[in-house]
Amino acid sequence: MLFGRVYGLKPAVKELIRGYIQKAEKKLQVAERLLASGDYEDAVSRAYYAVFHAAQGLLFTEGERAETHKGLVTLFGLLFVKTGKFKKDIGKYLANLKDDRESGDYEVFSYIDRETAEAAIREAKAFLKESKSYLKRYRLP
Repeated sequence: MLFGRVYGLKPAVKELIRGYIQKAEKKLQVAERLLASGDYEDAVSRAYYAVFHAAQGLLFTEGERAETHKGLVTLFGLLFVKTGKFKKDIGKYLANLKDDRESGDYEVFSYIDRETAEAAIREAKAFLKESKSYLKRYRLP
């Protein structure tokens, strides 16, 4: 059971969420370094993974965990966007970054350029900021 009956999240779950947020912050730092070095596709990939890890941490507050990238987008939308816990644009950041990451990682001729990478990092920063703000209700991170 992920939750205590009265007291909210169990300590082990809180620690896991903290770990996801720390990992998200590290991925965002790497994305910024890759952007600075002109590695736009990889910058977008790391920006996506910053959001991916933050979203996985958030899902634990609902007693959920995504097994796939598509599942993460779906669960986040259902549990956080449709319920009004997060604005729609934050949910769109997750979906857009996933699509951009897949283009950069798998397409031979991707559309990822400096502008796209800069936007990805802005979106990842906004997602992480909102995630951390939301987690304060659980005395996290």
